[in-house]
Amino acid sequence: MRKLTWASEARRDLRDLFIFVSERNRAAAERLEQLIVEGAERAASLPFAYRSGRQPGTREAIVHPNYIIVYHVNEDRVRILRVLHARQLYP
Repeated sequence: MRKLTWASEARRDLRDLFIFVSERNRAAAERLEQLIVEGAERAASLPFAYRSGRQPGTREAIVHPNYIIVYHVNEDRVRILRVLHARQLYP
């Protein structure tokens, strides 16, 4: 399995998402955060199982019906670049 790292922007995305959801339902925010982290771990163990990304050199994994992680793969690591809502304009 490749090493999993998170870009500062992806960490910020996850933190902001957690804060937003937890204002309405703390337990749901914790479950969503866990789903996203588990999705990132799956991407690190099977990085090419998910689709090619919209940005060259990236891949995208749907980790929840409404959330996508964007990541980059190299020889020894998977770097999570963003955590996005499925309807969010990207790139």
